[in-house]
Amino acid sequence: MAPLTISNSVTIPEEEIELTAIRAQGAGGQNVNKVSSAIHLRFDIRGSSLPEIYKERLLVQRDRRINSDGVIVIKAQRFRTQEKNRDDALERLREIIKAAMVTQKKRRPTKPSKNSQKRRLDSKAKHGKHKALRGRVRED
Repeated sequence: MAPLTISNSVTIPEEEIELTAIRAQGAGGQNVNKVSSAIHLRFDIRGSSLPEIYKERLLVQRDRRINSDGVIVIKAQRFRTQEKNRDDALERLREIIKAAMVTQKKRRPTKPSKNSQKRRLDSKAKHGKHKALRGRVRED
Protein backbone atom coordinates (compact mmCIF):
# COMPACT_ATOMS: atom_id res chain seq x y z
CA MET A 1 0.00 0.00 0.00
CA ALA A 2 1.32 3.44 -0.97
CA PRO A 3 0.98 6.55 1.21
CA LEU A 4 -2.43 8.23 1.05
CA THR A 5 -2.12 11.55 -0.81
CA ILE A 6 -4.36 14.33 0.52
CA SER A 7 -2.89 17.29 -1.38
CA ASN A 8 0.36 18.19 -3.16
CA SER A 9 2.14 18.77 0.15
CA VAL A 10 0.25 16.43 2.54
CA THR A 11 0.46 12.64 2.56
CA ILE A 12 -0.31 10.05 5.23
CA PRO A 13 2.14 7.14 5.59
CA GLU A 14 0.55 3.69 5.41
CA GLU A 15 1.75 2.84 8.95
CA GLU A 16 -0.60 5.46 10.44
CA ILE A 17 -3.72 3.90 8.90
CA GLU A 18 -4.98 0.72 10.57
CA LEU A 19 -6.98 -1.49 8.19
CA THR A 20 -8.74 -4.63 9.45
CA ALA A 21 -10.77 -7.09 7.39
CA ILE A 22 -14.09 -8.02 9.02
CA ARG A 23 -17.23 -9.87 7.97
CA ALA A 24 -19.80 -7.70 6.24
CA GLN A 25 -23.37 -7.36 7.46
CA GLY A 26 -26.55 -7.98 5.53
CA ALA A 27 -27.65 -10.29 2.78
CA GLY A 28 -25.15 -12.32 0.81
CA GLY A 29 -25.99 -15.94 1.40
CA GLN A 30 -23.31 -18.36 2.52
CA ASN A 31 -20.54 -16.10 1.22
CA VAL A 32 -21.20 -13.43 3.86
CA ASN A 33 -20.61 -15.94 6.67
CA LYS A 34 -17.19 -17.14 5.55
CA VAL A 35 -15.49 -14.25 3.75
CA SER A 36 -14.16 -11.13 5.49
CA SER A 37 -14.80 -8.62 2.72
CA ALA A 38 -15.65 -5.51 4.78
CA ILE A 39 -12.88 -3.15 5.90
CA HIS A 40 -12.65 -1.42 9.28
CA LEU A 41 -10.37 1.64 9.05
CA ARG A 42 -8.98 3.46 12.10
CA PHE A 43 -6.91 6.65 11.89
CA ASP A 44 -5.60 8.41 15.01
CA ILE A 45 -5.66 12.14 14.31
CA ARG A 46 -3.55 13.19 17.32
CA GLY A 47 -0.85 10.57 16.69
CA SER A 48 -0.61 11.24 12.96
CA SER A 49 1.94 13.18 10.96
CA LEU A 50 -0.70 15.60 9.62
CA PRO A 51 0.10 19.32 9.93
CA GLU A 52 -1.26 20.94 13.11
CA ILE A 53 -3.89 22.99 11.25
CA TYR A 54 -5.37 19.77 9.80
CA LYS A 55 -5.43 18.13 13.25
CA GLU A 56 -7.12 21.13 14.90
CA ARG A 57 -9.83 21.40 12.25
CA LEU A 58 -10.53 17.65 12.24
CA LEU A 59 -10.82 17.50 16.04
CA VAL A 60 -13.24 20.46 16.14
CA GLN A 61 -15.48 18.93 13.45
CA ARG A 62 -18.85 17.54 14.54
CA ASP A 63 -18.66 14.22 12.69
CA ARG A 64 -20.00 10.96 14.11
CA ARG A 65 -17.11 9.08 12.46
CA ILE A 66 -14.62 10.91 14.72
CA ASN A 67 -14.83 9.55 18.28
CA SER A 68 -13.98 11.38 21.52
CA ASP A 69 -10.41 10.01 21.48
CA GLY A 70 -9.74 11.73 18.16
CA VAL A 71 -9.84 8.54 16.08
CA ILE A 72 -11.59 8.40 12.71
CA VAL A 73 -13.46 5.10 12.35
CA ILE A 74 -14.78 4.07 8.93
CA LYS A 75 -16.52 0.81 8.08
CA ALA A 76 -16.57 0.07 4.35
CA GLN A 77 -18.82 -2.77 3.20
CA ARG A 78 -20.41 -1.34 0.08
CA PHE A 79 -18.68 -3.74 -2.33
CA ARG A 80 -18.32 -7.52 -2.48
CA THR A 81 -14.52 -7.56 -2.67
CA GLN A 82 -12.06 -6.65 0.02
CA GLU A 83 -9.89 -4.61 -2.38
CA LYS A 84 -12.76 -2.36 -3.48
CA ASN A 85 -13.88 -1.84 0.13
CA ARG A 86 -10.29 -0.97 1.10
CA ASP A 87 -10.09 1.64 -1.67
CA ASP A 88 -13.53 2.96 -0.66
CA ALA A 89 -12.47 3.35 2.98
CA LEU A 90 -9.26 5.18 2.02
CA GLU A 91 -11.18 7.48 -0.34
CA ARG A 92 -13.68 8.30 2.41
CA LEU A 93 -10.81 9.10 4.79
CA ARG A 94 -9.30 11.40 2.15
CA GLU A 95 -12.67 13.17 1.72
CA ILE A 96 -13.07 13.72 5.49
CA ILE A 97 -9.61 15.29 5.73
CA LYS A 98 -10.10 17.44 2.62
CA ALA A 99 -13.52 18.62 3.86
CA ALA A 100 -11.93 19.83 7.09
CA MET A 101 -9.70 22.20 5.15
CA VAL A 102 -12.48 23.89 3.17
CA THR A 103 -13.23 27.30 4.64
CA GLN A 104 -16.61 28.95 4.27
CA LYS A 105 -16.58 32.34 2.58
CA LYS A 106 -17.49 35.12 5.02
CA ARG A 107 -20.93 36.51 4.26
CA ARG A 108 -21.19 40.26 3.86
CA PRO A 109 -24.69 41.46 4.72
CA THR A 110 -26.26 43.48 1.92
CA LYS A 111 -29.21 45.84 1.76
CA PRO A 112 -31.81 46.01 -0.99
CA SER A 113 -31.35 48.95 -3.36
CA LYS A 114 -33.73 51.93 -3.25
CA ASN A 115 -35.03 51.03 -6.70
CA SER A 116 -35.77 47.40 -5.72
CA GLN A 117 -37.59 48.61 -2.58
CA LYS A 118 -39.70 51.01 -4.70
CA ARG A 119 -40.54 48.22 -7.20
CA ARG A 120 -41.55 45.93 -4.34
CA LEU A 121 -43.87 48.53 -2.76
CA ASP A 122 -45.39 49.42 -6.17
CA SER A 123 -46.05 45.74 -6.80
CA LYS A 124 -47.69 45.36 -3.38
CA ALA A 125 -49.91 48.40 -3.98
CA LYS A 126 -50.93 47.13 -7.41
CA HIS A 127 -51.73 43.69 -5.96
CA GLY A 128 -53.77 45.30 -3.16
CA LYS A 129 -55.83 47.34 -5.64
CA HIS A 130 -56.43 44.25 -7.73
CA LYS A 131 -57.66 42.32 -4.67
CA ALA A 132 -59.90 45.23 -3.61
CA LEU A 133 -61.76 44.90 -6.91
CA ARG A 134 -62.75 41.34 -5.94
CA GLY A 135 -65.10 42.54 -3.19
CA ARG A 136 -68.89 42.51 -3.37
CA VAL A 137 -70.57 44.93 -5.67
CA ARG A 138 -72.82 47.26 -3.67
CA GLU A 139 -75.84 48.85 -5.17
CA ASP A 140 -76.23 52.42 -3.90
